[in-house]
Amino acid sequence: MQAVDSSEKVNILLVDDQPARLLSYETILAPLGQNLLFARSGVEALQQLMQNDVAVILLDVSMPGMDGFETAAMVHDHPRHERTPIIFVTGVHVNELDRLKGYKLGAVDYVSIPIVADILRSKVMVLVELHNQRRKLQELNVSLAAANGRLERANTTLQAENQRELETLNQHLSQVNRELGDVNLALQAENLERLRAESALKETDRHKDEFLAILAHELRNPLAPIRNAVEVMNRLPLQDEALVWSRDVIGRQAAHLTRLVDDLLDISRITHGTIRLNKEIISVQTIVERALEALQPVIRERGHELQVDCREPALPVHGDVVRLVQVIGNLLSNAAKYTPPGGLIALTVARVDDEVEFRVTDSGIGISPDAQPRLFNLFSRVPGRSGHSEEGLGIGLALVRRLVELHDGQVSARSEGENAGSEFVVRLPVCASAGADALASALAAAPDSIRRRVLVVDDNVDAVQSLTMLLEMAGHQVYQASGGVEGMELAAQHRPEVAVLDVGMPVMNGYELARNIRATDWGRHMHLIALSGWGQSDDKRRAREAGFDHHLVKPVSFEVLTDLIAELCDAPPTRAARAMGEQIST
Repeated sequence: MQAVDSSEKVNILLVDDQPARLLSYETILAPLGQNLLFARSGVEALQQLMQNDVAVILLDVSMPGMDGFETAAMVHDHPRHERTPIIFVTGVHVNELDRLKGYKLGAVDYVSIPIVADILRSKVMVLVELHNQRRKLQELNVSLAAANGRLERANTTLQAENQRELETLNQHLSQVNRELGDVNLALQAENLERLRAESALKETDRHKDEFLAILAHELRNPLAPIRNAVEVMNRLPLQDEALVWSRDVIGRQAAHLTRLVDDLLDISRITHGTIRLNKEIISVQTIVERALEALQPVIRERGHELQVDCREPALPVHGDVVRLVQVIGNLLSNAAKYTPPGGLIALTVARVDDEVEFRVTDSGIGISPDAQPRLFNLFSRVPGRSGHSEEGLGIGLALVRRLVELHDGQVSARSEGENAGSEFVVRLPVCASAGADALASALAAAPDSIRRRVLVVDDNVDAVQSLTMLLEMAGHQVYQASGGVEGMELAAQHRPEVAVLDVGMPVMNGYELARNIRATDWGRHMHLIALSGWGQSDDKRRAREAGFDHHLVKPVSFEVLTDLIAELCDAPPTRAARAMGEQIST
């Protein structure tokens, strides 16, 4: 990268609160051969601008005290710097509103961390060149004005100006036009660079979604047999306390890893607005018990005092039990994380008018006033006592807010400040009075388990054997196959009522096996369940098109699977309904 050709060096102002980043900017931009000015805060940046003219400002968005947006606003409020170009540097995802805000404040571009050195140098070099051209143009404008003045004086006093002087002036004007054309070309190049950067960002986002889907699939495949094995151990007597303890640890950690996988995918779901709910009538007691069950190991480990007050446990709400447990669990987990060992955590559940109110309070480190407005933003994390944010993805509270809103509820937070504890309140609508009766009726109407003929096909030996063992323990007659070809042979021989098929198998995958079964007379009304580590919308569409009735994502709860088998076998065939475009359940 060659330095920008200029008769006089220009100033480039680098603003970042982290010395390491300032050093990296200096290393990247030093080859340009310009004067580099440094500031570690918005205030220092303004002081530098009071003393120097700058060609371009490289400005960090997230700084303590005065952030990048506030600094940009104050810079452009000053007449001398109102046209100074600003490149924002950000380490977090920037939505379209933030980009619009930045552009209104004078931003010409964004660069994301980690910074690509060549791209940053190119952007700065273009802006420095524009500054030089603009400066030359100003000088030329002054010269042109002087020449016009001389011409006017000559016309009024001499009336016989030398023709050669006029030609010289015309040549001068032509040079100005050529330089204006160069400026326009530079602006066009900048626009092309911006379009290329936007295209690169879209491609990066697409690769991110693909990576998350692949990662979730690879993690879910081993989780399925682990979870099945824990279910088997739960159904067998274990005499040794160490074995019981080991089984419980494996179960808890497998469940925790499953939640982490789901949270990881929720990043993409939040961004694209594709979170879906499976709503049913549930009691607040169910939500509280399941949330507390997941929290108990953390409470014991940190020695917290936990107080629970659920005054009307039978209060019914209409919602997705998994997501509502996730909401309360996230709030309780945050309380445990930000409360020092031995502190107090309280969960109060009560009815307030037509709403049920979940109130989580703690005696922890509290929340500073400046952090509270950003608390529910995506990737926002609460600073700890050291001033650094706690570990984690920073999506927990953003996910809580989105899930509560999808349930027609509200969430709020309150804190008196640092070291004063915190309080989070979730409000959800209570079901009508008939809701409690419907909940009780649904529980009372649950049918007893009926012996069914079930075919299980999976190339993962641990997965097929563990699921077979569980289904047999539940009283079903099970046929197992380790591949699609063998599965087709067993299906033709035994004509099972239900087939649970892994979709990712070599030679003949689950989609092909489902289509082959549907092509036979005896397989048209067989109930087919797809079991897969892939859970994106395209995967569910492929399963539907192949002839599956349901698509379940690994690791699936055994209770969910057995309930689904009972529901399918008790219901009439769904072929006609699916032919009309019925969606596969998730």
